[in-house]
Amino acid sequence: MVAVTKVDRSRLMDVIWDIQRKKRYIAHDDITKIAHEFNMSRMELEGVITFYHFYHRTHSGNFTIYLNDSIISQFAGRESVLKAFEEAIGVRLGNVTEDKMFGLFRTPCIGLSDQEPSCLINFRPFVDLTPEKVFDIISKLKAGKMPYEICDIPKSKIHYTPAKDRTVFFKPYKKFSSLSKLKDYEPEEVIDLVIKSKLTGRGGAFFPTGLKWQLCRRNKADVKYIICNADEGEPGTFKDRVLLQEHPELLIEGMIMAAYAVGASKGAIYLRAEYMYLKEPLEQLLAEYRKNGYLGKILNLKIPFDFEMYVHMGAGAYVCGEETALIHSMEGKRGEPGTREYFPVDKGYNGKPTVVNNVETLCAVPRILELGLDKYLTLGTDATPGTKLLSVSGDCTKRGMFEIEWGMKLRDFLDLIGAKNPEFILFNGFAGECLSSADFDREISGENLLAEHIKFDFKDPIEYARKMVGIGLRSGGSIMVFDKEKDLVEVLKNVADFFVAESCGICVPCRTGNFLLNKKINKIILGHAERQDLEDIKDWSKIIKTTSRCGLGKMSSTALNDAILKFPHVFEKRLSENTNFNQAFNLEDATADYDRIINEMTSDYE
Repeated sequence: MVAVTKVDRSRLMDVIWDIQRKKRYIAHDDITKIAHEFNMSRMELEGVITFYHFYHRTHSGNFTIYLNDSIISQFAGRESVLKAFEEAIGVRLGNVTEDKMFGLFRTPCIGLSDQEPSCLINFRPFVDLTPEKVFDIISKLKAGKMPYEICDIPKSKIHYTPAKDRTVFFKPYKKFSSLSKLKDYEPEEVIDLVIKSKLTGRGGAFFPTGLKWQLCRRNKADVKYIICNADEGEPGTFKDRVLLQEHPELLIEGMIMAAYAVGASKGAIYLRAEYMYLKEPLEQLLAEYRKNGYLGKILNLKIPFDFEMYVHMGAGAYVCGEETALIHSMEGKRGEPGTREYFPVDKGYNGKPTVVNNVETLCAVPRILELGLDKYLTLGTDATPGTKLLSVSGDCTKRGMFEIEWGMKLRDFLDLIGAKNPEFILFNGFAGECLSSADFDREISGENLLAEHIKFDFKDPIEYARKMVGIGLRSGGSIMVFDKEKDLVEVLKNVADFFVAESCGICVPCRTGNFLLNKKINKIILGHAERQDLEDIKDWSKIIKTTSRCGLGKMSSTALNDAILKFPHVFEKRLSENTNFNQAFNLEDATADYDRIINEMTSDYE
């Protein structure tokens, strides 16, 4: 019997990326060679390549343009920008020019919602696009300029922080300062500090950080891992991008502290492909920490230990924000969520104990050490001490980044961002709640959270608001504001399209259920829907939520069901009692092509 040699597939994505960058696509022969090198079948490798949005099997153009198609971009003028791109390069969306110079593709949110419309060209950012700017960009590229020479540097747009002595993240920080304080701490004391700080995961799951570290430390293994989840894919969210631009040193020191606490020797920053322009500065900073003795063999701590880390590039898959999907991606597999037989702290990356934390979570740890536990606990609320970073986009005058103390009323926050006439809010991105004015007196915190199965009746908005005023709102970091001029159903359609596209497909309820919900929204838009369709949406959503493997399926229909509950009048006026009548049908539009052809034919006879 021949023994099968196990091959380290952690390099697989880098190899595919190298070929994609050089050739602009992954050819048939490339797949054969890669499969042989990593001891994989061609079919398995093709399954990995086609899983990710940014790997191409056909030529993607020497200048590959990805235009954001999220709803925020659409309302900011995306359509005119798209037409300008199509006119400037001579092909429609989804195509490559004959000379292979340009490829034009759509992509979901790229972490620039406060600077829309935006796009990536060879993964370099271009923001605040107008048709005039598009023509200028394309002309420069045709004249020989490279994207890195003419691209924009996204602004951080930090509009608000608390008083200086109450700000946690966005204030000056001296490199290595928290690590110098770490000399006074045993690993268990670091974990105890984090537990007492009540720090929870800031990506949206809110699992207690100290508990996660404690569980990982208790598991004995020859190697443990710390992974930073920088795959910030939730539409409308860009807080991690701003942190990586403003204070990447906090992230690195937070990861070193986590490694010291749990006994990890290896670490990785899983960086979303849309943030590829941040990879080089991150690697330069890692080199600086290595040079100063804080990576590699770290001797200047109370207990010396070895720890090394690197940047691992993602390739475009929203579901890889889920920790088990992210781990599978790093292992060179399809980024599909795993079953919860084991948690990553037990068996994670390469089957070893692994801590996966969000960028904001890790950045908070050095600041807690710097501020001191007693001071940190005076910030925010009892259940959620500290501050929260919120990415704001949509219909307000101050789109950008806000650092607030937990406990601020939503109404006060809306005044702070200049939301003049808010009608509805997507709170926590596409996977979060849809809020109405009845929610505006709730506070942004983890206080008095409502059990998921409890839903108050909304027939009386005043009574609903009275009951909900004491119920906290927790956010992973995205707040998208829409005024009375925006069509709620159009927004929900964009959300549904997103989840249909981003579902990994491994769960039937998520794969099929979201597709069917999208069809129901189409019926509503066309005026074909009846009351039973709304009941079907509610019933199917329960099935998707309770039987999906990961948070994508569990949260994909939340905004839709909230909207049906809180904005019944929007749906009532679109319902039809006679589905044989298509309210969206327009006779002139339907016969336009016929009329044009007849006119062309008759003109030939004249």
